[in-house]
Parts: sequence; structure tokens; C-alpha cells
Amino acid sequence: MLADTPGVDLGHLPPCNAMTTHNSLSVFRGSVWQVLHWPRLSDTLSLRCIFWLSVQGFLMQSIYSRALHGLLGSKKRAAIVVVFWVVLAGLLAGVAPALDSVEDNTSANLPPAASDSMTARDLVRSELPGQDTTPAIVVVQGEGSNAEADVEEAVTRITSTLTGSTRPDHVASVVSTVSTPGAAADLVSQDRTAQLLIVPMTGSPSDESFQDAVDDVRDGASDAAGATSVAVTGPAGIATDTVKVFSGGDKVLLLATIVLVLVILLSIYRSPLMALVPLLAVGVAMRVAETVGAILADAGIITVSSQTASIMTVLLFGVGTDYALIITARYREALLEEPSLPRAMQTAMRRTTESVLASASTVVLAMFALLVALSPALRGFGPYLALGVAVMALVAFTFIPALTLLFGRAVFWPGSVAKAAERSRGGKVWHRIAALVARAPVRVASATVAVLIVMSMGMLAYQQSFNTLSGFRADTESEQGQHMIQEAFGDGEIAPSTVVVSSKEGLGTGSAPKQIATALGDADHVSRVGEPRLGEDGKTVFYDVVLDLDPYSPAALDAIDPLKDTTRTAAEEAGVEDATVVIGGETAQTADIRSALERDTVFIVALVLLIVTAVLVFLLRSILAPIYLMATLILSFVATLGATTFFTLTVLGDDGIGNRVTVYIFIFLVALGVDYNIFIMSRFRQELRHRPPAQAISAALTRTGGVISSAGLILAATFSVLMTQPIRELFQFGFAMAFGILLDTFLVRPLLVPAIVHLLGDKAMWPLRPDHPTASALPTPTATDPVAPRAPGSKISGGRLQRVFTWIAVVEAFTWAGLLTGMYFKYVPETTDLGVRIFGTLHGAAFITYVLVTISMAVRLKWRLGRTLLALLAAVPPFMTVVFEVWARRTGRLPGTAVTSAFDPVTGVPVTR
Repeated sequence: MLADTPGVDLGHLPPCNAMTTHNSLSVFRGSVWQVLHWPRLSDTLSLRCIFWLSVQGFLMQSIYSRALHGLLGSKKRAAIVVVFWVVLAGLLAGVAPALDSVEDNTSANLPPAASDSMTARDLVRSELPGQDTTPAIVVVQGEGSNAEADVEEAVTRITSTLTGSTRPDHVASVVSTVSTPGAAADLVSQDRTAQLLIVPMTGSPSDESFQDAVDDVRDGASDAAGATSVAVTGPAGIATDTVKVFSGGDKVLLLATIVLVLVILLSIYRSPLMALVPLLAVGVAMRVAETVGAILADAGIITVSSQTASIMTVLLFGVGTDYALIITARYREALLEEPSLPRAMQTAMRRTTESVLASASTVVLAMFALLVALSPALRGFGPYLALGVAVMALVAFTFIPALTLLFGRAVFWPGSVAKAAERSRGGKVWHRIAALVARAPVRVASATVAVLIVMSMGMLAYQQSFNTLSGFRADTESEQGQHMIQEAFGDGEIAPSTVVVSSKEGLGTGSAPKQIATALGDADHVSRVGEPRLGEDGKTVFYDVVLDLDPYSPAALDAIDPLKDTTRTAAEEAGVEDATVVIGGETAQTADIRSALERDTVFIVALVLLIVTAVLVFLLRSILAPIYLMATLILSFVATLGATTFFTLTVLGDDGIGNRVTVYIFIFLVALGVDYNIFIMSRFRQELRHRPPAQAISAALTRTGGVISSAGLILAATFSVLMTQPIRELFQFGFAMAFGILLDTFLVRPLLVPAIVHLLGDKAMWPLRPDHPTASALPTPTATDPVAPRAPGSKISGGRLQRVFTWIAVVEAFTWAGLLTGMYFKYVPETTDLGVRIFGTLHGAAFITYVLVTISMAVRLKWRLGRTLLALLAAVPPFMTVVFEVWARRTGRLPGTAVTSAFDPVTGVPVTR
């Protein structure tokens, strides 16, 4: 029947399944033509399925068109939409608590609740009375010939001030040489020119009253210091300084973001009212998201930290202005054909809904991917930001078009509607860029990839930092105090570890506790061991262990597991059966945080890549396009991380990349960077209806170039505002996001992606097979739309491409050989890993290039599937070598061994834990 109908190819029709129903937004216009341009997924399809798809498309078009007409059919209806959002924001603000009152900045910096260090913390609090406090450490240091006497007098005065009737609130007790003479060995430095006072404080560090109490302790210690230098540090001091650092930057962050975005919008729109639309929309969305988030946080459903709140501010400004730019650009373009403002806006919304919805969905789903994390910092990071982006998307679909219509033609003042519409045709610079890419796609793609590879070389210096205090870009008293302790007492004294040994039979009698203490004192990197303390249950013994390492250094973190093994062995030799050993303290907690982050990174990266790829498949109806688009995103991420590492570590002198920054960069850069690929490729797919691929990608580039570049510039500018924050993590994250977004906006999206599409030609959207319109059916290029097909002679020849493929294969083989050689010298007889770093980076770049060139060869030379898979599989063993090295470096483990291995931080020789 229908198969015999001329012009109908059943091979292009999709099966009538759930995916077809899910993607019914693609047939908003009710066009059977769109249905007929699906890929060949089956050879037969029933007339009933075709009829259902057509009816479904008509119904969706009708429902959505009626919704748009109901919301944007007139100024009056638009005013109702605007009033609704304003009233909603006001009502929520009236019932919600203040966001800063429900922020949780403590749990975000803790390891998973089930980790050994948290178990140790719980045992300390339950078995040792008075240990459920947060200690402040007062360090007193003297100078000159009377240093010892001055310090003793100052300690006496400070002890009296903090224990008297006028002592600050939340101070539970004071441990000093005055109140506890027996602890003098631990509180006095060897040269006796410095002493410590331990001040346990009750309450939550996030409470304002607790922070005020720490300030009172500092004031009292300073007043009683006399001729000595005094600083208050420790967990209580660090927590208070962290809150102060963040609170001091919030107002600067918001004000700088508003001013920066307003200036850029005015330069883009050249209209004050049009520039105000995105800012007002972001303001409404931010107010709604903050109040709803505060309500949810107050109910214990989600957690919100100061860092999350800061990132939310710039994120909403960035994506909000992006959505506004995309919608208003299509609105101006629709005004070329439709003089009625409401109808033009409805047309614009129909044309942008799919891409904006895909963009918002990508970010929201990527944020929810963080829920698979074990780390509280990552797990609590996602829901609040997902809420904000979801609210921003709703505001974009309703408030932005309604407010634009409400302003009427005045929104374009001092220009006219006609002038604004004419600007939607695209600037001359984008026509030139499109012509350049069409003329030399191979050279453009090669040059772009080469630039990205060079930037990736910065990864050679990559290392992480887990020291919170070193991340403050402002002077704090807690950091000053830690430096004083390190100079007078040694590195490890600023954060001792607590080794906890438990047994079912009890440890209250016998020599086992002493034997274990002796073994701990002889362990590697242990400076001293305190006297054993027996818990109230009589079955648990606690040891205060001070390492001779910086407690936050990688070497100290690596020492935790060997310390556990030493303790466990000592307990067995002492006759303690079934001993349970856990270690608490900041070093152990940081080690557990690192382990959880390593695990979370693998799962989150895989899940985010899967999510973004799935969104691209559903949006573009293609399998090949999401693959090369994701490859460009990954290459862009590596280049961004390399540039960030070089700038912050080599140039600025940071001691490492913040431990969560890399994961944050990956999630946001992939989720937001793919937006620009979504916008250009969705426009490319629309242009394919009446243009061949070469003309379609050029048209998509010229029409979207200006607006997408403006959107990227604003998004990068908003994230760059984070560099004003006095926190290393936010500074590094802000720099990386700004750099990476600019890279995606001005290098990857306008050059690399169109060049790949030109090289792939008809197969760029495989398995979708675009129809080629006849020459008479093609729109005639004009001076304002100079999109001409590329001359056949400009295509790269098969011989040249084969030569490129050969050289890339040779480079990959040599870099693999170098990598294997470096790994041999690292893991077998020698200690250096420089060769592994250099050849690993080079080989990773060669692998990505090899895959891209192989795909290009397969498409251009029409390789069969078997040959293509064989060529790609040839790169898998080298790639797995790189994966192994990364895994071994990050975990300190080697496969095939029954015990956990690590590397000595000084010699690099593998040691057994």
C-alpha cells in the first residue's frame, strides 16, 4: 500500500515505540516531513504507526501552540505571567528562612559517614567524656632572652581569662601548663619559647554565637599576651575564619556579577530595556531558587554550603542570560517575517524550545549525577544547583518572553524593530569564518587540535591539594597560628591523629596497650605517641599520634594505611584477638576524603558522559554526531585543566589544584560547554531541511555565531567573577570555567565542530540521511546570507588523508613505546616517573587524534564497519596503558597483589602497607 506511494521511503520512518513518543517535541509543527527524515531503523512499518505519529505530532503542536498563545497571545496575558512570577517570589521570600541561616559548611568538608575516620570520631565522642567539643588552639610564642618567662606569664594570664567568671560563652575548659601541669611535655616546645593552650568549645561551628565566642577568645588572648605573640587556630579557629572569608566575598561577588553582565548586555543589545530583561529574569529565578532551597535545607532534604551558594549566583547569571540571548535572537529573526510581536514571539519560542530544554536538561541531569557520590561535598552540591537551573529554565520559557512582550517595541529603543531584526542575519565576521572553515576544513581542524594539545601539556605539573588553610587568599589568624606551631613544635603538631583500638575481650588489663604504644612509636613517620587512654567501656584504647609530616601533605595521607597495618600487627603480637583498628583526626579524615573522591570521580565522569551523550542522541537523532561532539568536549576539558594547572600552580604558585575542583570543572564544563554545540547543531539539523550539509553548517554558523559567542562571553565573564573570591578552590574553578567556556565558544564550536561536519559531509548526522534539495529548490544566497556550497575541489584527497593517518599512527606507536619504557623504569628498577608523565600526556593526545582521524578516514574512504572497528581497536591497548598508569598513580596500587601498595614519597620505591 503506502510502500508503493511515490516519494515515501519507509526506511526513513522510526519504529512506533516509547522513544518516538518521548521525542514528539520534534514534530511540533505537525509535519510528516520531519517524521520521514528519521534514520532507517526498520524495513517495514505499519500504516497504523504512521497514522499515530502524524496524529501525535498534530496534537503536540496544537497543545503547545495553544499554551504559547495563552501565555503570550497579548500584552495583557504577558503581564499576568510577569505578575505571577513576581508575586510567587514575594510570597516565598516571606515564608522561607534566610539562606545563610541554613547553610551547612561543616559536613561539606567531612568524609563519608561510614568511613573509618568518622567511626573513630564517633568512638572518641562516646567513650571519652568531654570530647564532643570543637577545640581552639592558642599558641603563645616569645622572643629574645626573656622568651621563656614571658611565655609562662602570658599563659598564666590567658588561662585565668578563659577560666574565670567572665570567660567567653561556649568555652568548656582550658588545658594548659597552669591548669594541667602533667600535660607540659605535650604543650611546651623543646626550646621552651612557645606553649600551647587547648580550649574545647561547645556548640556548632556554624552558629553565629560560636563564632562570636571564638572572637572573644582571640580578644582575651590578645589582651593577655603581653610581650609575646599569640594566635588562635585549631578546628574552631579555622571554621570561624572560613565563615568570615566567605561572608566577606558574597556582596562583592553579587555586585561584580551584576555590573559585569549589565555592561556586556548593553554592548550587545545597545538597548537599556533589552539588557534589563535577562537581569530581571535572573533576579526572579534566583529569589525563587534561594527561597525554595532554604525551605528544603531547613527541612533537612538538601544541604547548602557557602561555596554552593556562591556558584549558584554566577551559574544563574550565566545560564539565564544565555537563554535570554537565544530566545531574543530568534525573536528578532522571526520579526523579519512576522510584524505581529506576539506571533513573532510564539514563533521564536517554538524554534528555541527544543534546544533550550535540552540545554537545561543536560545541566540538571548532570547535577543530579552527583547523587551517586559518597563524598558529602559532592553529593550535597548537586540538588541545590539542579533546582536553580530548573527554575531558571521555567523563567526562561515564561517570564523572559512575557516581559519582552510587555515592553513592546520600546524594548528595542533607541533602535527600531526593523534594525534589530536586520541584525539577526549575522555579522560579516561569521560569514568569513564560515567561508574559512568550508575552504580548508582539514587545516582548521588540525590547527585547532594542535592548540588544544599544547594547552593540555600543562597537565604535566598537575597535583592536588587537601590543605584548606593554604587555600585562603586572605591572611587569617588560624593560618598564622598553624605556621607558629609548625616552626616551634614540628609539622605534625598542628593536627595529631587518634589511633583507636577496640577488642571484644577488653583492653583494661594486661600489657597490650603499652606494647601497641611502643610499636606505634617505632612506626615510620611517627614523631611521638601520647599515653594510652582507656574508654569508658573498657574495650577501647585511644592513642594520640603525631606524625613528622605536614598533616595535609600527600605523604601524610599515604601514611595512614601503613599506620593501621602497624597497629593491627602490634595488637595481634600483643595477644589481642579480633582487634578493630581505626584512625581519626584531620589527616585520616582527609585521606578518607581523597579515597572517596577517587571513587566518585570515576562514577561521576562516566555518568555525566552518558547523560550528555544521551541528550545529544535524542536531540540530534544521530549516533555519530554525539560521538565527535563528546570527543571535542573531552579534548576541551583536558586543555582547560592543563591551562589552569599551568597558570595557578606554575605562575601563581598554588601548592595544588583544590581536591574537588577537577570534578567541578569537568561537570560544569561538559554540561555547559555542550550547550553551544546543542545550539549550533540543532540549527544545523533545521537547516538540513532545505540545504546540503556544507551549506547547512555554514548557515548555522553564521546565524548562531554572534548570539552564541555573546552568550559564551557572558557565561565566561560571570564565572570569572569567582576569581574575586579569597578562596583557592573558587579562584581556580572560576578561572578554569571562564577559560574553558571561551575555548568552547571561540575555538571548538566555531572552528573544530564545523570543520568535522565538513569533513564528514553527508554522514555528519549518521544514521540520519539528509535529502539533498535540487539546485532550483535551494534558497538563493544574498549579500546578507552568503552561504555558498563548498567547491568539490576543496575536499581533502584520500591520499593526503591516508598520509595524515599514517603519521598519526606512527606518533601513537612511538609515544606508547616511550610510555611503556617510562613505566618500566618507574615500577621496576628506578624511581623516576618523569618519562611516564611526558609520554603519557603525549600519548593521550595522540590517541584522541588517532581516533578522530580514523573516523574521518572511515567516512571519507568508505571503509567497511569491520575495518573501521579493527583500526579503532588497535588503539585500545595503548589507551588502557594510560588508564592503568592514571589508576596506579591515583590509588597507589598495583594489580595482581594481595596487599595494598604505595610509594615512598621520598624514594619512590614501592612499599607494602
